Amino acid sequence: MSLGHEINPWGTNPGDVIDAALSAIETSLEDLLSTDPVYWRTEQKKDLLERLERLQAQQAAVKLRVLASAADIAEETGAKDASGWLRTELLVDKAVARSQIKLAAGIAKYDLVAAGLAEGVVSQDKARVITQALDAIGADPAASAEDLILAEKLLVDYAGRLTANQLKIVGNRILAEIDPDRFEAAEAKALQREEEHAQRRTFFSSRDNGDGTIDLHARVSRAVGVRLRTIVDSLAQPRKLSAENRGVKAPYDRLLGQAFARVVETYDVENLPRHGGHGTTVFITMTVDQLRADLGTAALGFDGDQITAAEARRIACNADLVPAVLGTDSEILDLGRTARLAHPIQHRALRLRDQGCQAEDCDAPAAWTEAHHLQPWSEGGQTNLANMVLLCSSDHRRIHDPNYGHERLPDGRIRFSRRT
Repeated sequence: MSLGHEINPWGTNPGDVIDAALSAIETSLEDLLSTDPVYWRTEQKKDLLERLERLQAQQAAVKLRVLASAADIAEETGAKDASGWLRTELLVDKAVARSQIKLAAGIAKYDLVAAGLAEGVVSQDKARVITQALDAIGADPAASAEDLILAEKLLVDYAGRLTANQLKIVGNRILAEIDPDRFEAAEAKALQREEEHAQRRTFFSSRDNGDGTIDLHARVSRAVGVRLRTIVDSLAQPRKLSAENRGVKAPYDRLLGQAFARVVETYDVENLPRHGGHGTTVFITMTVDQLRADLGTAALGFDGDQITAAEARRIACNADLVPAVLGTDSEILDLGRTARLAHPIQHRALRLRDQGCQAEDCDAPAAWTEAHHLQPWSEGGQTNLANMVLLCSSDHRRIHDPNYGHERLPDGRIRFSRRT
């Protein structure tokens, strides 16, 4: 049946009511859009956001009710369901359109979820989470009809106190909450299946952007992902800004990226697999002139990827590398010994001695620092306490940057200056 002005079989005309309601909504939205929130009181903003959240749920309830009874639209357009019309007429993406049709059908099966959506206490995202959880319970041979009814009541109640993601976690174990004795073993099996599924879907890929950066894309299990995020969060703690950048706050996603890079650069290579009796190493190939030049370049690995000589020297402080120094005719003049990191005992001694980053005006604690060779390893510098100081990753990068000069002050601190 169309929602236009035709008279329906029951002798009523819903078209006028629908048009009037939609016109009132459109007028109200135009009134709100004509005002500037900058001049609103804080309480007015909070009240509007709270009420809009409820209204969005109620708007979704109306839309889903219509979609659940939109077989006539599909019949008129020759589509399997109304999703085809949504794609062609409203330009809704195929996956989104089908997801809405599926949700509409799901909501129609669960009265409490539909009522919560209509009242504005269950958002569309939460309704989707609840219906998915209930569908899984309905397919569980160990669950009864009474379990399904109780699960719906509990999840709708939880929706008023939890986010959609939190509600999803609760939904996965709601049966164990209903009857622990009966469903704990089933929950353990479900978690095992989820973990096995995560292992099958795990992947890692990389793409060189050609501008000195590489995009990484990965999927890992929740346990690994949470652990990695915890590590990079701890390493991305705000540091005291350097003198040249004081007052400029780096975006947090950049800090997280730098923290992830630090995890890779400082990984203990002794834990890596051994190939042909040798630990995994990084080969740096450069000429004698490149080694001596501040603005020289070096080849990283065996694929010809280029890095600066300064970056090669910085990596030498934090990773196992074999420097292959070439003569003018590319003959190998020296295949040096593997550069070693500071031994953990040495690093602990450095922490006790230096207490933190030794750059002037930096107060990064020792836990955020790296050991730096005052006399570079490539120039014969030794890995001992006398030749090492602690620097945070930012200052460690700067001390290897040819755009900066540095001097060691009488108190052992390092002062940087930009070269002109």
